[in-house]
Parts: sequence; C-alpha cells; structure tokens
Amino acid sequence: MPTKRYAIKEMFYTLQGEGFHAGKAAVFCRFSGCNLWSGKESARSTAACRFCDTDFVGVDGTFGGRYTATELVAQLLRVWKGNDTPMVVFTGGEPLLQLDTALVEQCKSNGIYVAVETNGTKPAPKGVDWICLSPKPRSTIVLTQASELKLVYPQPEPDLHPDQFADFDAQYWYLQPLFNEHIQENRDKTVAYCLKHPQWRLSLQMQKVLGVR
Repeated sequence: MPTKRYAIKEMFYTLQGEGFHAGKAAVFCRFSGCNLWSGKESARSTAACRFCDTDFVGVDGTFGGRYTATELVAQLLRVWKGNDTPMVVFTGGEPLLQLDTALVEQCKSNGIYVAVETNGTKPAPKGVDWICLSPKPRSTIVLTQASELKLVYPQPEPDLHPDQFADFDAQYWYLQPLFNEHIQENRDKTVAYCLKHPQWRLSLQMQKVLGVR
C-alpha cells in the first residue's frame, strides 16, 4: 500500500485572529480541498457554502505540497518560530477530509498542540486538543461536541441562526461579523445580539482589522 500523502495548500506562522485563541501565535496549515465548495468561482452560486473567502485549491501556496505525516510534521516545526509549545491550526478548505489519527499522533509525539477549524460534516480523529466548529449552510453536522462553536453573523443563509446552536455541546460560543461591504453594519448587529444573548461572545477577525496574515 502506498504511503499516504497529505495535500497542503500552504503553511504560515502568524497570530490566530479569531475565537478563543485570538492573539496566540500558531502555525496555520491549510489543507487543499473542501466538501462544500470546489473553490472555483464558476461553482460558487450552486455550492453549499457560498461566502468563503479562502483560496484552498491546489498545493501551490507557501510550503504547499504533498507530504507524508513525518515530512509534514517536520515542516510544521520548521515554520514554527516560537520558543514555547508549538501550536498548529489545521484548516482548509475542510481539514477533516484529510486529517487523521496517524497525523495527529505524529504531531503529539513531537509536542505539538493540535487545533482544527472545521465545518463539522466529518468526524474528528482522536487526540485533537481543540476543535472549532464553524457551521455552514446546506450541510449536515456530524460532530456532536466542540471546544468552541463559531458562527458567522448575520447569516446570509436562512437555515443557520444562533438559536439553533444554543444547546450545542461546546465550551464557548462565538459570533463573528460577516465580512463584506456591510461590515460595520454587521459588526453593530453582532454586538447587539451578543449583548442580548450573553451566551455568545464577539469574535472579530483580528487579522483583517490589523492587516496581518
């Protein structure tokens, strides 16, 4: 059986900009591919998720390529620039299409704190330290719990609303203003909702506010 290789769009060292770990240094490892949109603009209008602003197509980004688990973890450690426990955020696209127990175990054996940002439509392998669930429209969530639930607000889609997730098994609930031409209005609406429903916390995309990657 051929050795499994993971398709990686890009890897980069930055500060987490959203949710519970906002402001924390991490290596972002973006897997190529998603199950809710092909990444092609011509298919956006018919995709399940239509407001994604991320390029996850191919393996041509910074440190992109196809790696074995051992090769990938070695590269992640080279990208990490901190002097503390390395933190890697696996993202996409949809990372749980590729992230598996073998890769998680390889990360853990090298002292890496493993976080994942997922749409929740695929099960998570054992050993992940932090799961951020970001529900998307026209999809079925199979995850039954998460470390944090992060929902874009106000939703441009009718089938997603904070009320639907108030009882979801999560430690934290975040609302993140939809980033489009109405960003200030969206921020105001999100603040108002969080004030009325204190279960939800405000998550700003600090990377866009500060202009960092």
